Amino acid sequence: MPFLRQFRAAPNLLTLMRLFIIPFLVIEILDGHYRISFALFILAGISDALDGVLARWLSQKTTLGQYLDPIADKLLLSTLFVVLTHVGMIPQYVTVLVFSRDVGILLISTLLYVTNTMRDFRPSLFGKMNTLVQILALLAVLCQKIFVSPQLATVSQALVRAIAVLAPVSAAQYAWIVFRRMNSPPAQTVV
Repeated sequence: MPFLRQFRAAPNLLTLMRLFIIPFLVIEILDGHYRISFALFILAGISDALDGVLARWLSQKTTLGQYLDPIADKLLLSTLFVVLTHVGMIPQYVTVLVFSRDVGILLISTLLYVTNTMRDFRPSLFGKMNTLVQILALLAVLCQKIFVSPQLATVSQALVRAIAVLAPVSAAQYAWIVFRRMNSPPAQTVV
């Protein structure tokens, strides 16, 4: 599919919508409109789930979508961590750990990709767990502003602390995977 036509594929339009939501989500949080920001975050999550389903269902998997979808996901989560830290809802150290992990993985994977050293960067188990806990923590933090509850505050704090553990652990797992792959003998081809 030609590059410009890939923008018109339904899954990619949903991904672009998710990117379009991000500035409005930030504005609503900064203005203290937590119900609207929660609704926008849920809408972004639904669009993320739907773009994958539509890509398979409509056979519209595109090269653009392979790159754009994870970029949109990371941009959404990273932006939320920054803005929620700015308004005092997430501790600074957690956001620093999240960003350090993501920037480190991005730099290493880009370097390995550009040098043709490695091209397969599937998420690891801890990486998937880290992303899931980040999403749940962000939901809990936003919910805490809408539904005041001691139990929700406890869950929110526990999830945020879990991110502080999972971010460096998942970064270490990625480093270990890269180290193992780079030091494994090259695959033999049978002639």
